[in-house]
Amino acid sequence: MRLVCDSVFGEADLTASAAELSRLATTVADGAGLLSSTALPGGRVLAGIEVRTTPRRGVLLRLDAERQVMVISGGSPGREAFADNLRRIACAPGRGQLHVSHFPGHPYLVEGSLSLVVYSPYGGLCTP
Repeated sequence: MRLVCDSVFGEADLTASAAELSRLATTVADGAGLLSSTALPGGRVLAGIEVRTTPRRGVLLRLDAERQVMVISGGSPGREAFADNLRRIACAPGRGQLHVSHFPGHPYLVEGSLSLVVYSPYGGLCTP
């Protein structure tokens, strides 16, 4: 798994194998855990992803700059919806990318969240 953050644009890019995305989905649904990222020299690669359970209904994605990890926190309904999206991209060839960005009325992401692009391990273009 490789997680690169662009703090200027407030976005992170996640590239992972199907197994790694499935493991992330399980961790998000469970609400606790820390997954490591592969470090690359000279890059903006984060150390990993930490998942936390909070009483908040929605999901907040944020950068912990001091520890260089992305923190995913929220209540069970929001985390489960996010985990379902991660499972879909992990299991569906040709899905392309999953863009997770807040907008008014977003089904699970709360305002102030870091945007995340998750790349399909199978490549390809997005299909409806």
